[in-house]
Amino acid sequence: DITAKLSPGATREQVNEMLQNLLADRFKLTFHHIQKEFPVYALVVAKGGAKLKESNLDGVDASKLSKPPDSVSANGSAAGVSVDLGQGAYFSLADNKFAVKRLTMARVADVLGRFVDRPIVDMTGLTGIYDIELPLSAEDYRGMLIRSAITAGVSLPPQAQNLAMSDIGESLASALQAVGLKLEPRKAPLDVLVVDHIEKTPTAN
Repeated sequence: DITAKLSPGATREQVNEMLQNLLADRFKLTFHHIQKEFPVYALVVAKGGAKLKESNLDGVDASKLSKPPDSVSANGSAAGVSVDLGQGAYFSLADNKFAVKRLTMARVADVLGRFVDRPIVDMTGLTGIYDIELPLSAEDYRGMLIRSAITAGVSLPPQAQNLAMSDIGESLASALQAVGLKLEPRKAPLDVLVVDHIEKTPTAN
């Protein structure tokens, strides 16, 4: 458990660097990054072109929507998952549909990857901010909900894990096709953080 306070004037973008410095100082953390190929889904524009609805950004600072959010609130249960990203942006999996509002395509790929069996990499080349709603079959909806719980580290019984999405469901593929998008299985290099050393016990205050 770590209890800490941000320095006056510190920004959210600096939190990761501060946490890294804390771990290096107190736990003697050393690490390095490598690129390694993993199975992914490439999010691409389908044949016929994208058919996406661009978001209404009246009164919104659009520049903030392409940056990490200042605050995030989330709730989840057996009835679904919803995450508020601020500035009117959110994503949800509820009522047999996956919906996003005011998200860049890179963010859409990132959040959708939480509900399927491998990471999703945005390869659409689209630069807008979009509202998207994808209707799902009851089977695909249940599988994506279980997959999101597994991704979040929730312990589930084996019988529930067996119902998790193991590939792209038919209704998800069809819903993506309807808005001119497609998920293609590929391999792609992803950034991997390799921990070289870390102490189990921190140094004293």
